[in-house]
Amino acid sequence: MTLSRRGLLAATLALPFVGTARAQPGWQPSRPIQLIVGFAPGGGSDIIARTIAEAAAPLFPQPLVVVNRPGAGGAIAAEFVSRAAPDGHTLLIAGGSESTSLPAHRDLPYDPKRSFTAVIRLTRNAHFICARGKGGRFTSMQQVIEAAKARPEAVTHGSSGVGTLSHSIFIMLGRATGTELLHVPYTGGGPQQQALLAGQVDLVVQASDELRGLAASGDIVPLACASAQRMPAYPQVPTLRELGIDLVADNMKGWVGPAGMPPAMVGYLHDRFRRGMATPGWQRFMEQTGEADGYADGSGFQRDMDTLLDNIRAAMRRA
Repeated sequence: MTLSRRGLLAATLALPFVGTARAQPGWQPSRPIQLIVGFAPGGGSDIIARTIAEAAAPLFPQPLVVVNRPGAGGAIAAEFVSRAAPDGHTLLIAGGSESTSLPAHRDLPYDPKRSFTAVIRLTRNAHFICARGKGGRFTSMQQVIEAAKARPEAVTHGSSGVGTLSHSIFIMLGRATGTELLHVPYTGGGPQQQALLAGQVDLVVQASDELRGLAASGDIVPLACASAQRMPAYPQVPTLRELGIDLVADNMKGWVGPAGMPPAMVGYLHDRFRRGMATPGWQRFMEQTGEADGYADGSGFQRDMDTLLDNIRAAMRRA
């Protein structure tokens, strides 16, 4: 008998939890849990936080309250959580620029490797290097690299801001290919997408949920995926590694709390959010976004964030 993706995941989650994330008796929340999002309502991080909060809410004896603290690419929210009491009542949706990219570009009032306790990774969103479809210059990564090698800064790329992950991916691409691209920063993902469509830049980084309609219409063409494997929603798009470019950079999302949270607390939170990932609401969300299951326990999540940050720092040192 062949299990569906949903059935297989549900069967997996029904098994007992083992390892460091296994909850021990003796702790549970005594007041509402604040789920801090470092970006405005309606963005990708906010949608992920609200979807898993709704899915996991019946598993908690206290409310899960999403609180938006936007600004500085997520760093304002990260600082707030790093200074909170490690009592399990304040968590941050982390794993993106505030955790893996901004700290490589400038000093921050928190240490992404030591100021937090990772609880669980929820998603692993693929990044795609994209070109303008109608009237654009490029239809393949080979064309991009050839043009960039022929003349430094002849190829322009947008980003959602200096120090963001979309900026750092192009830094790593330049180091991996021996090219120099011209950076044009914008104030967010929406403005950089509009700049690409208007022909103001040649390339941008887009997440799969940002691509859906525009890729289907041919207005934006994904040239390569920065994940380790091809994404189910875009099976025709090769990974950068398949093209001989050693670059992997996922936009991860998961929960972290302040440093010093005890294992029993981490285990309690981990297990309930993990069970929330098996609910129909979360599964529908994952199917709609077309993403692969992004689960990792706290230690795995922290390790992958640290690795990406180290890779970005190494690329910047070679710049």
